[in-house]
Amino acid sequence: MKSVSINRSQQLKDDPGTGHNRWHPDIDPILEAAPGEEVVLETRDASDGQTRPGVLNPKPGKGIHPLTGPVFVQGAEPGDLLEIEYLDIIPESYGWTRARPDAGFVRGVIDTPILVNWELKDGWATAPEIPGVYIPAGPFMGTAGLAPSHSQVREWTRRETDLVERGGAAQLPDPQDAVPSSEPIASEGLRTAPPRENGGNFDIKQLTKGSKLLVPVTVQGGLYSAGDAHFAQGDAECCLTAIEMGATVALRFQVLKGEAERHNISFPRFTHPGMFAAGEWAAPKNFIATMGMPITEEGTQENGDLNLAARNALIQMIDLLQERGFTKEQAYVICSVAVDLKISNAVDMPNVTVSAFLPEAIFQRV
Repeated sequence: MKSVSINRSQQLKDDPGTGHNRWHPDIDPILEAAPGEEVVLETRDASDGQTRPGVLNPKPGKGIHPLTGPVFVQGAEPGDLLEIEYLDIIPESYGWTRARPDAGFVRGVIDTPILVNWELKDGWATAPEIPGVYIPAGPFMGTAGLAPSHSQVREWTRRETDLVERGGAAQLPDPQDAVPSSEPIASEGLRTAPPRENGGNFDIKQLTKGSKLLVPVTVQGGLYSAGDAHFAQGDAECCLTAIEMGATVALRFQVLKGEAERHNISFPRFTHPGMFAAGEWAAPKNFIATMGMPITEEGTQENGDLNLAARNALIQMIDLLQERGFTKEQAYVICSVAVDLKISNAVDMPNVTVSAFLPEAIFQRV
């Protein structure tokens, strides 16, 4: 077994030999592992330890989503598919969820910011800010992936710059708070916040213990890194944060020679041999759901707009939780950590339908 330990009392910039917060092929590996060898990585939370009780608005700068790595995998070459098997994901004892009026999928739905401080203990998350809510453990790595090639860095920077010029949103390369701070990594490195073809900030709750992540290799050794662990999350992470935490992840690699090139695989895939969570949580048998369709608040009918339908489903769920006595802010957090958005129909134009599923068991500890 090989491992990487971090100093949780320090930010990544003060402990730079343990990781990075940019994607770039020139970042030196901190560990080398053979296929089949167990690797254990300690990881930082998404805010690099800056969010804690009493700190509602930390100053994360441009160093968020720090990662532990890279790990050089022996035998991994461009054209291969790297299999990452998650053997275990062990939470730290503290987690947090933060919601702000100007952030998340349903912006403007709340009036004041809220920080929820979760105690992570015995497989449950509880918080004094939302009494009577019990969130079961479903830990996974929110961010994980391989280093992009130089050509991918150039192409992805081009396309994201083009998006910004057309009025879209993207976090472009910026040397501020970059780790490593050396050039050209600091100026060229891709931000770790969004997911891309190499992996990244997927925030896929099904990537729990036992799952296997499959990522196309584009550089020698693959150069795997991970961070941004979540204790639990609803499908959508609608307020921008889940139950964020530091964690320790145990994993092992297998190199599938030539599989990415042979089958023209350009995006990651993942598998799980069983239930990604306990059965009653992976597919809750006692739930209530709200529906959303693409109709604006003013009553304008839109055609097949799944984003608008999802927003309306969440607004209906927030209303439902308020009917039960929660504030809007509490309801928004509950949606982010426990409510699953599902596309119920994508073909019945104009009213495609998205449903928001709330497991009733979170209000009664099992």
